[in-house]
Amino acid sequence: MTVRDADALVRTTRAIPEAELRSAYMRNVLLTTEVPPLAAMLDVVCARAEQAEAAAREALIAVVDALADPACADVVQLLREEALGAPHLALERLVRQPVATALPREVLPPEEERVPDYGRGRPLTLGERKALARRPDRGMMERLLRDPHPDVIRMVLANPKVTEEDVLSIAARRPCRPDALVEIARAPRWAHRPRIRMALVLNPDTPLDVAAPAVGLLMRHELRLVATSPTVAPGVRALCLEHLERRPPGEFEEGDDDDLLQ
Repeated sequence: MTVRDADALVRTTRAIPEAELRSAYMRNVLLTTEVPPLAAMLDVVCARAEQAEAAAREALIAVVDALADPACADVVQLLREEALGAPHLALERLVRQPVATALPREVLPPEEERVPDYGRGRPLTLGERKALARRPDRGMMERLLRDPHPDVIRMVLANPKVTEEDVLSIAARRPCRPDALVEIARAPRWAHRPRIRMALVLNPDTPLDVAAPAVGLLMRHELRLVATSPTVAPGVRALCLEHLERRPPGEFEEGDDDDLLQ
């Protein structure tokens, strides 16, 4: 039954055309399915995705989106426990939270961070900055991209005028506010872009519980790059090596899966 359930999950997910709707469907699955059968089903999908099965990889993108949703935080923890106890090894690699080996960098509350000069002769309120972020004004984009408040960044990410290069400039920024990186990871429009996903995984300020699931979507050449990066947390590098061991030798190389990830 587990295999048939996994087949049905992949089939239904792929039948949904839009990324955000796929994520919403998968979030509903996570929130309404009992944890033991849910874990068994997801383990099958994860194992198939690790073997570069295209349909499973496509469904796994929606799974990773749903895992990043704050509403699913309790379910994610239950899945971690179930994956360890069963064990479901492929699922465990996806939901694992690597142990931090260093103290986190101190980050000020966004209200205490320096706000960019928006050229109005005075500091703008959060409400004014959010209103600017909604407008398709390229002239303001550079300032908005440097705003310290995650609410502003969330609205910038939804702005129709923002480009992949704009988002990449945030994802690759070092140091960067972790909450800004989380907003990118929760935006399917951008988190599915291979360059942005890589920037998130490589950025040492990306929270480990965000970076680890994204590792499960990386291709062989990307896993090798992260595994050899000195700035990535040791737990994330170790996870990359585990995934590399399970990737088939003939897996796609750079660019081959871009269509799946849009």
